Amino acid sequence: MSRPPLYLIFLLIFFILCGQSHSSRFASISSSSDLVSDGVNELQETPYLRLNSLESVSAPEESCEESYGFLPCTTSALGNLFLIIVYGYLMFLAAKYLSTGSELLLEILGPGIVGGLFLPALGALPDAMLILVSGLAGSAEVAQSQVSVGMGLLAGSTVMLLTLIWGTCVIVGKCDLQDSVAIDLQDTKGFSLTESGVSTDIWTSYAARIMVISVVPFLVVQLPQLLNSTSGRHLAVLIALIISVSMFIIYCLYQVFQPWIQRRKLAFVKHKHVIFGLLRHLKQQALGRLLTESGEPDREIIEKLFSRIDANKNGLLSASELRALIVGIQFEAIDLDHDDAVNKILSDFDTSRDNHVDSTEFANGIIRWLAQVQGARTGRADDGPHTLKYLHNFHQETKREHDLLDVGEQSDEVVEGVEESKGVLIRAILFLLLGTAIAAAFADPLVDVVHNFSNATSIPAFFISFIALPLATNSSEAVSAIIFASRDKRKTASLTFSELYGAVTMNNVLCLSVFLALVYLRGLVWNFSSEVLVILVVTMIMGLLGSFRTAFPLWTALVALLLYPLSLVLVYVLDYVFGWS
Repeated sequence: MSRPPLYLIFLLIFFILCGQSHSSRFASISSSSDLVSDGVNELQETPYLRLNSLESVSAPEESCEESYGFLPCTTSALGNLFLIIVYGYLMFLAAKYLSTGSELLLEILGPGIVGGLFLPALGALPDAMLILVSGLAGSAEVAQSQVSVGMGLLAGSTVMLLTLIWGTCVIVGKCDLQDSVAIDLQDTKGFSLTESGVSTDIWTSYAARIMVISVVPFLVVQLPQLLNSTSGRHLAVLIALIISVSMFIIYCLYQVFQPWIQRRKLAFVKHKHVIFGLLRHLKQQALGRLLTESGEPDREIIEKLFSRIDANKNGLLSASELRALIVGIQFEAIDLDHDDAVNKILSDFDTSRDNHVDSTEFANGIIRWLAQVQGARTGRADDGPHTLKYLHNFHQETKREHDLLDVGEQSDEVVEGVEESKGVLIRAILFLLLGTAIAAAFADPLVDVVHNFSNATSIPAFFISFIALPLATNSSEAVSAIIFASRDKRKTASLTFSELYGAVTMNNVLCLSVFLALVYLRGLVWNFSSEVLVILVVTMIMGLLGSFRTAFPLWTALVALLLYPLSLVLVYVLDYVFGWS
């Protein structure tokens, strides 16, 4: 018998427990007017019979409104905290399903449209829905009080991605820095603030600059406040909305026609295929053993393999000798150009840049590749068969990534796999529909319980949504970024930070567009100066840091991590000390 999914069990527990909190809201303390004397004792309360009138039942001192007329609610702090956890988990599921569905579409439709348009938009969909429902409820007065939840989520997502997640990626992906370039898979400097860190390529700097440009609508909407003008605030919101929507369209078109992030990732996956193919071939030539009994790379065996490849015995491997080696290797599941494979090997092995690989460079390159396959910097006490297991796992992971990215280049395989593509397309659509449905259904209840929790604890709703909601909507993306950065490679670090910058850019254009549309169409007052200032400060600091640097020592991670608590303190001081709100 198959076990029911975890989230169904979670939902069942949720309704059972919350039903208790909902039923308890009808119990209220009656006034003395509802007490009838028994005529014996006029001074004691116990002889009285308590009569609960319909008015006392229907109008308790504190009440809450059920979402959709049936979802449970409570006025207690602990009850609302529980509901925040439950609804937050459901929004996490929504984000996860949307991510899975968009990745499946990427496998079918390609990185141009899907990777540039659907992936960024779908990734920001849960945030956009929460922002939307925060300003739709009730009258304009109610919407004005609840829209701070949407602003908290907008600011919290941006700040969390650029501080906590960015800083963590630097720490887990740190390598030795030499001449402002991280040396892949080498971490001997420990936690040196200046000599250990990560480095990225120039394309990542371009992504950071795009992110900096995306804050322009925030500046426009704040102009009336900067000029101490009250007459042009509504017009400023409209202008900022037009600019934000235009920037969203331009950014999507840029990603469609210049999908360099997806192309770089595809090139990286092909590079991993070269690593697997060469190591597997060398292992076969070495009769199944590239590691010693202690798990360290066997330099003697590697040097013997070098001598076998060195056809003219001059102690150097030329491009033609490497090509002869590549021709004899079968690269599975990929149509890899032989010259391209030779160039990849030379770029990794030829540290002297003389277009030849000597025995030392060859041995060091093989050792680095073995370390990458093993997923560690040092060898382990594994024998030959275990090394085969490493190669197999590495190959399966690489093949999966390649299948998700490599489209439009293998027409014969596409024709043969039409039926499989239909099945993948159906799964992708189902995941997207399920994720969208969950996000649409539970966004409004989540905003309500955040507001109720704020009333029960007297904590401003902005701070609750700033801290809690991004954990629900961005946790899946955050975990993926941290895991990807932990591979200690400059290429993976570049992709990781590019995706973080892209997510913040989408927040600044798509989610802000939704928020500005709410404010303008519902006639709400724009009084979010402190929140906007936090977004501007964090985005500008981290954006300029990423725009003009490609090396990020550990001290930059400390700066990023400290910006998170400083952002909360800044909003509190500006709103509750200087009265900006």
